[in-house]
Amino acid sequence: METSITMELDAYLCEVFQSEDHDIRSYSSLSLAFIGDCVYDLMIKSLIIRKGNRPVNAMQKETSRLVQASAQSSMMRVMQEHLTEEEHAVYRRGRNTKSVSPAKNQSITDYRRATGFEALIGYLYLQKEYRRIVDLIKIGLKGLEENDERAE
Repeated sequence: METSITMELDAYLCEVFQSEDHDIRSYSSLSLAFIGDCVYDLMIKSLIIRKGNRPVNAMQKETSRLVQASAQSSMMRVMQEHLTEEEHAVYRRGRNTKSVSPAKNQSITDYRRATGFEALIGYLYLQKEYRRIVDLIKIGLKGLEENDERAE
């Protein structure tokens, strides 16, 4: 049922805005990262708001901690062993893409790994692999949590 709702939404979006599907493999890694960044941000904000009503600045602080490049980089390290060959190829392509803007307060390594992460999320989103996105983010967040516990 979940899949039919998301597919129905996608079909309706295309119908209303008269847009068409394109071959996802033709998109640049930065285009995939562009949409992947939004999808990941929305997922994290959805998870945070489901914890209950709290001050917005507290929710924003928690969101910022999870969407920054260093967090995405750490998550990607854990997720890599769970990727299919196709997913790993998309990630590597995104990671190896030269970005126009420099990393802000992040290492180049974290920034590139995060770009690959976002490209992968964007790719899966455009492929309508919503469950796969959730499963991978769950793996990544669990790994991030375990790293935080070890650091304490």
